[in-house]
Amino acid sequence: MNKIFFFFFIITFIQCPPQIQSQTIPRNISIFIMAGQSNMAGRGGVYNNTATNTTVWDGVIPPECRSNPSIFRLTAKLEWEVAKEPLHVDIDVNKINGVGPGMSFANRVVNRFSQVGLVPCSIGGTKLRQWQKGEFLYEEMVRRAKAAAVASGGSYRAVLWYQGESDTVDMVDALVYKKRLVKFFNDLRSDLQLPNLPIIQVAIATGAGPHLGAVRKAQLETGLENVHCVDAMGLPLEPDGLHLTTSAQVRLGHMMADTFMTIPNSARPPLFGFSILVLFSLFSLLYKIITDLP
Repeated sequence: MNKIFFFFFIITFIQCPPQIQSQTIPRNISIFIMAGQSNMAGRGGVYNNTATNTTVWDGVIPPECRSNPSIFRLTAKLEWEVAKEPLHVDIDVNKINGVGPGMSFANRVVNRFSQVGLVPCSIGGTKLRQWQKGEFLYEEMVRRAKAAAVASGGSYRAVLWYQGESDTVDMVDALVYKKRLVKFFNDLRSDLQLPNLPIIQVAIATGAGPHLGAVRKAQLETGLENVHCVDAMGLPLEPDGLHLTTSAQVRLGHMMADTFMTIPNSARPPLFGFSILVLFSLFSLLYKIITDLP
């Protein structure tokens, strides 16, 4: 009798968990990992103030990028908060951040999910070799992604990836870009235990060097299943000729969202991954407790 009573108590507890008092702690959130370099971190509205000779953000937030109580971001301290621009303010700390594609993307897809969680991981000026498994940026991204799921019991929905401008400088980096990119995507999927995790990557429109074409070709031809490429070519640029304008970032976020929403079953919870592992572990523990009862 004690075993039966205890079993039904635990099942009831799982189905009706205690209410979380803070509205800034989401549960069962849909997680999107944002990684890459400066254009993903966001430089929309960032300009050089000639009067002070400093780089500043103009602070202009388009309606498409405004905060929404159902959209959260994971801070550098691994805490969820309601998302607002700039999303990478405490991540890409050595640069001035402005508007990126994240908020316009999230506002576009939030109606498909009850809550959206953005995990910013981008660092400006980085090369793809710095995002290989074992390197700091890669390991930090995986750490943050796993922490995001632990903190919310959420599910990974997609990776938003925008990088490559720095790899146009050196010919060797450009020539091995596809090999590194494929390995990066495969390693990330493996470490998150989601072999078919959707990846929405951006084909770069600009580069810091002469090998733009080689990097773009690699991005457009990964050959991997469920890797979708959105082309930034032709979007308006800031005066520096390298970074997208605020309006371009809004447009890019919409393009990435529209691509994501065409993926079959993109709103359906994954049948494997972190949440399932947690559930399996929970019931294994429950079984052990019940069998040990007198």
